[in-house]
Amino acid sequence: MKDKFRSKPFFYRLFGDYALFTDPVTKGGGEKYTYQIPTYQALKGITEQICWKPTIIHFVDSVKVIKKIQTETKGIRTPLKNGKNDLNYYTYLRDVEYLVQFHFEWNLNRTDLSEDRNEIKHEQIILRSLSKGGKRDIFLGTRECTGYIEKLTEEQFLSAKSYYEGEKISFGIMFHSFIYPDEMVQNSQNRKLISNFTNISMDSGQIDFIRPEDCKINHALSDYGFKIFTKEDVKFADDEIGTLGGEIV
Repeated sequence: MKDKFRSKPFFYRLFGDYALFTDPVTKGGGEKYTYQIPTYQALKGITEQICWKPTIIHFVDSVKVIKKIQTETKGIRTPLKNGKNDLNYYTYLRDVEYLVQFHFEWNLNRTDLSEDRNEIKHEQIILRSLSKGGKRDIFLGTRECTGYIEKLTEEQFLSAKSYYEGEKISFGIMFHSFIYPDEMVQNSQNRKLISNFTNISMDSGQIDFIRPEDCKINHALSDYGFKIFTKEDVKFADDEIGTLGGEIV
């Protein structure tokens, strides 16, 4: 059996003044409190803002927490249906910096896009997008928290030092990720959106994530549509790479 395709790793620096990776436990009463670290799903979403197509699935391998974890609480006025305002308190992370490693794999559920599986051109598209700071705006968990990215080399990622060098920290059970029906690794008739939870720990500032399908705590949520794409809907790599400009990386 042929080995499953896995791209080479990519690396980037992610930073911003504020971040809000909301702990779902705190959502019910209108208040929001951030996790101390970004979730796998948040980092995957940010990575998809750099470059995403239904042909591929991004997998976040690791994140390094570079700066000290600090929080700041702000009073936020939210409008009510009666025209008045309510005051809620949101607790944000402040002055954040992370280094992220990720790779991509083919979405084998997307047989309709099999002609777009060009490894070299997809790698070049991602590298060029990283060099430009991403294709779309970057938000750190929520729209009011603007983020920025910079491309890194593997050496820069490996040599970077964290505020938490030499420390081991457990964050307990945290929300990890969603699995959408069209991203399930194993063929399944299940059309449910799946939420995943797992134990998260950090060693010398680095968190190595398990894959979504390896999480042991799962919950089936609502039904989720499986959208079909064609060449008319998606710009294939052969056509897209010529529009990005820049030198071969």
